[in-house]
Amino acid sequence: MLIEQLQKANIAAMKEHDNNKRAVLSVVISSYKALSIDLRASNKEITDNDLIRIIQKTIKELDDEKSCNLSAGRTERAEEIEIQKQTISQFLPKMLSSDEIKQIISSLEDKSIPAVMKYFKANYDGQVDMGLVNKIARNG
Repeated sequence: MLIEQLQKANIAAMKEHDNNKRAVLSVVISSYKALSIDLRASNKEITDNDLIRIIQKTIKELDDEKSCNLSAGRTERAEEIEIQKQTISQFLPKMLSSDEIKQIISSLEDKSIPAVMKYFKANYDGQVDMGLVNKIARNG
């Protein structure tokens, strides 16, 4: 599972005394554990796709933090944030390109927006930007 890879990377960062990488890995692992507890209460299992969404959300938060630091002139902190972002980005699956999305949509029998969105959500969750899928499906 993906969480095991994150935990190994966290241990490696700890051994290397890399507090910057360790900080972001710890944030993701803590978010995973919190979600796991929440889902267990409702008798659901956490999946790698849930963890991918946590990583994507963390990356978005890091992007926001980086832009704030850049606008405040704190370039050193912005560089640290970029390293953190790269650290967790490596755990994301390869995202589908626009051409790959178009090819998949063209192979579907039902090309209606709801059907396309449902298909991508069921089969490519975490591997595709659903906003991009929607845009491509609408524009053909």
